[in-house]
Amino acid sequence: MTGAVSIASDELRVAVNPGVGGTITQVTHLGSGLSVLGQVPWDPVDEPIAGFAARDEAHWLTRFTGGWPLLFPNGGDACTFGGIFHGFHGEASISPWEFTSTADAIRLKRRFFSVPVEMQRELKVEGDLLIVRERLKMNGLRPVEVMWGHHATFGSDLLGGPVEVSTNAARASVDSIYDPPANPLAPGGQADWPTVPGKQGSVDLSKPAAPVAASAYLHDFAGPAWAAIRRLDNRIAAALSWDAARFPCAWLWYELGGTPDPPWFGRGRMVGIEPCTTQSASGLADARARGTNLLRIEPGDRLSAELRLQVFKPSGPVSAIDANGRAVPADMPAGQG
Repeated sequence: MTGAVSIASDELRVAVNPGVGGTITQVTHLGSGLSVLGQVPWDPVDEPIAGFAARDEAHWLTRFTGGWPLLFPNGGDACTFGGIFHGFHGEASISPWEFTSTADAIRLKRRFFSVPVEMQRELKVEGDLLIVRERLKMNGLRPVEVMWGHHATFGSDLLGGPVEVSTNAARASVDSIYDPPANPLAPGGQADWPTVPGKQGSVDLSKPAAPVAASAYLHDFAGPAWAAIRRLDNRIAAALSWDAARFPCAWLWYELGGTPDPPWFGRGRMVGIEPCTTQSASGLADARARGTNLLRIEPGDRLSAELRLQVFKPSGPVSAIDANGRAVPADMPAGQG
């Protein structure tokens, strides 16, 4: 990828593409040489989309690397909302960002075209952590409603063997619209994590197995939100944590050889853990139609968010995340270690 900028610590190397969404395209654990973000089975186009709006999912996928794009001010389907056309997954995910970088950090900035907002982002590596900090400034004279989320997509070596997904979400809700043929979940069903209603009995979301294409929402987090993916052979794990007050839900997306249509052709192998302000993966207009909360930004507002990703070699199941964003093994109480 010609536009990639690398930052690193002694334990992680992170690649970012400022020219296409400021997307985090790769996170590598240096001790093992293993990568944890997804990779698509096609060659993505290494340039932003003209007009800063993807007309539909297929158009957006031409730029998708399988990594970690930012979704703003829309997430999901392209739509006209408030008289403005918002592209699939929003302007932020496929537009160029101004940037400066050092050995261990990159700082990005963009003034948006579709909403009167500017955002500054800092991506910094500290040991085995990638810390993402974002600050949003509202410059408009009238309130706007948006979606703000993170399309953190895991795959590559992390899914090189059977995995388990763990989280402190109390509940999971199955998307009521997304229902491809390889979806085992009952659309609209909900239950306590990790088991949700399925079309042929209950489905354990903590143990994804191919072939599957499914989408659900994690919510009702017990304190600061987190979710982790661990390879059962303990070779590699990734733990993502965030402020549940800013992002009260996370989209959980499984694409494990479940989509035979182009450009996937049954070759996709990814798990998305996607913190978001809004429980609708189908765009602003759909969120409004469902009566789902949108983020309302008032004139003069300054908002912030922070997410932490730990990439590490685990010693067993993850039971909690400590105050620094690091995983706590299942046999160790939170706050120790």
